Amino acid sequence: MEDLGFLLPASLFMISMTITPGPNNVMLTASGANYGFLRTMPHLLGILAGCFMLFGGIALGLGVVFERFPLVQQGLKLVGSLYLLVLAWKIAKAPPPNLRTDGARPLSFWQALAFQFANPKAWVMGMALMASFLPESGNPLLNAVVLAGVAELVGLPCIMLWAAFGTAIGRLLKTPRAWRWFNGSMGAMTAACVVLILQ
Repeated sequence: MEDLGFLLPASLFMISMTITPGPNNVMLTASGANYGFLRTMPHLLGILAGCFMLFGGIALGLGVVFERFPLVQQGLKLVGSLYLLVLAWKIAKAPPPNLRTDGARPLSFWQALAFQFANPKAWVMGMALMASFLPESGNPLLNAVVLAGVAELVGLPCIMLWAAFGTAIGRLLKTPRAWRWFNGSMGAMTAACVVLILQ
């Protein structure tokens, strides 16, 4: 890996992909508002770890499965969509934090990690990243690890902004009605991601 010139365009690509709305960012916003920034960190780190593993796997041949077996891609879209709808319902129906008695918790590290493998946006992002920026020369494993690692380093501050944004919103919501409106809106936005996934 003598030439690291691919890292700058790959970084710009990742900024554009991770700063824009998507299932992960909407859920981070809702989690930041409902649970605070620190309690959302395991969710956030799980996203990074899951994407790192997914991107590395795609670079090493996992993406070929989509190309050869379109039914796998359709199945993944269906599973990801159903899971998003369940999460959307939970977000939409969540009571204000001070009235919560159901023991609700933010998404855990492992839940967020596993979700990336059912998240079609993460698959599309990883396949585009590796197809466009993975060097053809050099050690394939090293190239994949470096590219996936840089992608996650660049994505970290972008997704942290969404969790921080949610935390700031949570401090502004003072009434149960405002919380119901916010959580309902976040649930609807999470559900709307399904429309994009199933296109």
